Amino acid sequence: MTDVTLIRGDGIGPEIAEAARRCIDATGAQINWDIKEAGIDVMQREGTPLPDATVESIKKNGIALKAPITTPVGTGFRSINVHLRQSLDLYACLRPCKSYKGVRSRYTDIDLVVVRENTEDCYAGIEFEKDKDDTTELINWINIHGEKKIRPDSGITIKPISVYATERIVRFAFDYARKMGRKKVTSVHKANIMKYSDGLWLDVSREVAKKNTDIEFEDRIVDNMCMQLIQKPELYDVIVLPNLYGDILSDLCAGLVGGLGVAPGANIGDNVATFEATHGSAPKYKGLNKVNPTALILSGVMMLRHIGKTAEADKLENAVAAVIAEGKSVTYDMKPNRDDLTAVGTRQMADAIIGQIKRTK
Repeated sequence: MTDVTLIRGDGIGPEIAEAARRCIDATGAQINWDIKEAGIDVMQREGTPLPDATVESIKKNGIALKAPITTPVGTGFRSINVHLRQSLDLYACLRPCKSYKGVRSRYTDIDLVVVRENTEDCYAGIEFEKDKDDTTELINWINIHGEKKIRPDSGITIKPISVYATERIVRFAFDYARKMGRKKVTSVHKANIMKYSDGLWLDVSREVAKKNTDIEFEDRIVDNMCMQLIQKPELYDVIVLPNLYGDILSDLCAGLVGGLGVAPGANIGDNVATFEATHGSAPKYKGLNKVNPTALILSGVMMLRHIGKTAEADKLENAVAAVIAEGKSVTYDMKPNRDDLTAVGTRQMADAIIGQIKRTK
């Protein structure tokens, strides 16, 4: 048995968490689920959105499957996702984007992976609010010592990019490519403009590439990369990016394959890995047995591969692909017409996937 923390989340989280758990169990993967809470619901009871018991479970087990958690915009508590990445040093965000027959998309045969650095760049959380004393002090210092001037009514976000963090994420991308039989790594940057941050990223990427010559390497400027992905995505394989660009391009790539409903994800460190759907908690659909569980189930596929249960992972992915391709027992968002009355609910789609697994044993 493998111990795995299952974080049920809030909003639609508990429903899709249960669907994913049932599908994973149907493969015979022998998972011992340690079910924990996080999010708005538990905050109302315990005064914190992330109880210590949940964090300790993740640390102990080293593996977690996490359903979506609500983060209110502009108010409320800090993003649990960001907090977990930073506190557990989950430095690599892994986002496979793969076409499945039956999913509505303008593209076919997409199969690429976004590797996003999680700990630095504009998301490091180093910010200075407009009109605060420390912000004014920083602006004055920069205006005295720098060639460019900053307006006094500015807010400031610091963008750190280090040799250490860049080296390990690019090395992760090459190691992942090698492990998964992929052929090329593309490093994305804006080194033509930000010469000391993105320029460092590019220099370190090239140095790491020199030590991994069995895998093809190239680099792309981020704006050009966006155009390339729309025009000829088939040219790309593993794409490694700093935090902000990775956030943006991972959603772009999800759009190539049909949207966030089929976009799994993982956040991986040296000692801990969490696997999660990349979409939000959609609280307005809570308890309606309506939403698509595919993204979290495919995150479960990633989890199974990560812990060495490759046969079970293949079994589950093949079952998901078969159900989607048939197009019968799928949720409303996967029907050609979203008002199709033959659409099934979250539980029923999981039932269909489980039935497919049983038929192929």
